[in-house]
Amino acid sequence: MKKTNTGEKSISVRLDELQSFENHPFRVVEDDALRQLAQSIKGNGVLTPCIVRPSPYGDGYELLSGHRRVAACRLIGRKTIPAIVRDLDDDAATILMVDANQQRENLLPSEKAFAYRMKLEAMKHQGKPSLSQVATKLGKSDSASVIGLVTGESRDKVFRYIRLTYLEENLLRMVDEGRIAFGPAVEISFLKHDEQCMLLETIITEEATPSLSQAQTLKKLSQEGTLDMDIILGILSEQKGNQVDRLKLRQDQLMQYFPHGTTPRQMEKIIFRLLDEWKRCGCLSKK
Repeated sequence: MKKTNTGEKSISVRLDELQSFENHPFRVVEDDALRQLAQSIKGNGVLTPCIVRPSPYGDGYELLSGHRRVAACRLIGRKTIPAIVRDLDDDAATILMVDANQQRENLLPSEKAFAYRMKLEAMKHQGKPSLSQVATKLGKSDSASVIGLVTGESRDKVFRYIRLTYLEENLLRMVDEGRIAFGPAVEISFLKHDEQCMLLETIITEEATPSLSQAQTLKKLSQEGTLDMDIILGILSEQKGNQVDRLKLRQDQLMQYFPHGTTPRQMEKIIFRLLDEWKRCGCLSKK
């Protein structure tokens, strides 16, 4: 065990001593990138230690940063990983966990949404500006410290991401899958839970998702107390100009043809590559 100048401890921690941070919003997918990281660790070791804190629930450590490195180590059967131990309270640990993981590429909207919310609530506990202040005091430099400036998001964008945490679980999944756009998703997050459930049912049966203008109409009618199933059906049945003769490929149907964890963008690249190969062999011209 090595003690640093800042009072931190550098140790080699067993993977079975590590615990997940409570309500951790970031996911680790076993994809090609993770497998490549695993092979790099196998050949070169772990170059950057993860960050942990003593578990508040007893023995072991709570993992704050380095989730992909830990997953990669487990993938190759490694038993230990170098770690920096910091003695942090819940709020400081939350902020560190969010900031460290926001550096990852290709974060899902839901991951960013819950991460921003967790960080803002932690900062509020520390006496920083509240969530409502972030939404209303635009342009105030004292509020800038509340949002994740490391990501370059504006205060308004941070608040809009946080609105996604009020979406029904399946609707939020559709946002992650790219089936519902960000703008409409923010608007429908203001619907009551039962209204969101009715909307979800209509989306599934009609195979149609709301445009921004339709989502704004749904929000307005919800606030007026006049939104019901028939109105939702009528709104989503309206033909949108950009959806005339539009081809729809449902991700839940496509998933059977792809490895677990394949993202929508990766699926799209593979589909178009296969179509190019199909075209080159002349299959597209065959009756």
